[in-house]
Amino acid sequence: MAELLYFTGTMDCGKSTLALQMDHNHRARGRLGRIFTSHDRAGDNVLSSRLGLAAEAIEVRPDFDFWDYVVGELTHGGRIDYAVCDEAQFYQPEQVEQLARLVDELQVDVFCFGILTDFRARMFPGSARLVELADRMELLQVEALCWCGERATHNARTIGGEMVTEGDQLVVGDIEQDDHEVAYEVLCRRHHRRRLTTARARATLSPEVLPFGGSAS
Repeated sequence: MAELLYFTGTMDCGKSTLALQMDHNHRARGRLGRIFTSHDRAGDNVLSSRLGLAAEAIEVRPDFDFWDYVVGELTHGGRIDYAVCDEAQFYQPEQVEQLARLVDELQVDVFCFGILTDFRARMFPGSARLVELADRMELLQVEALCWCGERATHNARTIGGEMVTEGDQLVVGDIEQDDHEVAYEVLCRRHHRRRLTTARARATLSPEVLPFGGSAS
């Protein structure tokens, strides 16, 4: 019986790597599927991992219709056993409902990967709908770490190293772009509440209180 699954965690928890691995595992068993993504760090029509892995993907824009796409493929003799959907937090709630319909009416397995909350610690609409509709939600076990060494639970947006809590929900950036105007960082809840980023910790805390040998990186 087909399922709608949502694999979630913070940024830098390995979700895109797992999405690629999921596609590989199912293809290795003779199943045929499609990969979808939205606003990947590497650009349109690609699902990429920070480990250097990548695969071609179908870009999900706000007007994309999963139901129409899959029905069209099947009508023209195609076969789709599963769908791997990365960056699912960026999907529209209506698109998540279309994915649920694929599972229920066409028996297509749907594996979604994404983050729950934005830089303000508020849920993305797509993630909220997935939480409501998914048959099962799994928290990824690869723990991203805050600069303090504790488990990171929140995604922070930074500009010049300073955390910001206002702005558009969707601004593409990456956690490895320290010199970029807009970047992202994962923090524990305590330091997210205090807006204490890596850059601020380096500037304000004495070396002896910083973990990892006196560095906040």
